[in-house]
Amino acid sequence: MSSVPVIAIDGPSASGKGTVASLVAAALGFHYLESGALYRLVAYVGGTDPARDAAELDVAFLHGKIILSGRDVTDPIHTEAVGNRASEVAKISEVRAALLERQRAFRRAPGLVADGRDMGTVVFPDASLKVFLTASVGVRAQRRHKQLIDKGIHANLAALSRDLEERDARDAARAVAPLRPAEGAVLLDSTALTIDEVVDKVLMLFRKRNGGTA
Repeated sequence: MSSVPVIAIDGPSASGKGTVASLVAAALGFHYLESGALYRLVAYVGGTDPARDAAELDVAFLHGKIILSGRDVTDPIHTEAVGNRASEVAKISEVRAALLERQRAFRRAPGLVADGRDMGTVVFPDASLKVFLTASVGVRAQRRHKQLIDKGIHANLAALSRDLEERDARDAARAVAPLRPAEGAVLLDSTALTIDEVVDKVLMLFRKRNGGTA
């Protein structure tokens, strides 16, 4: 167990956990880990041996950008196609094992906010605060649709809804580290909340558990 505090934010795709986690980290001055980006990178590389790719990723997270072998791949790894492949890659136990220690290495003082699907259940089971963030499929599809349109990427709302439902089912049914709330996690439904309201709730929960400080 480490004395460095961790806030683990898990949840299904497009629940807003990445945006919330990064804003919480900024508010606290903590480091931030977007664990899903590691799986997306493995999917993006698309090699014949995903476990080896996971172990050998030359990746850096710099100023909000994801750098793979010296190249900014932030936008290309966040396409829906790569996301769907990443969901398939994440079912491979050897890939998850290869990435486990890489994820834990992000735990550095003064603290870490990590988002993903198994941050509280597998990667940081001793996290100071575990949050399971969700929202209705319809709202998540609308949010993802807006993100893509804002980036100039064509998107079909009905197709996005189907993709999210299928990804939810894959993530919940996989044999290794299935998507589920961690023991002791706070369930937070963001369907009717703004991002700022969710961030405020997470900060309040953390400060309450941390004796009112941080």
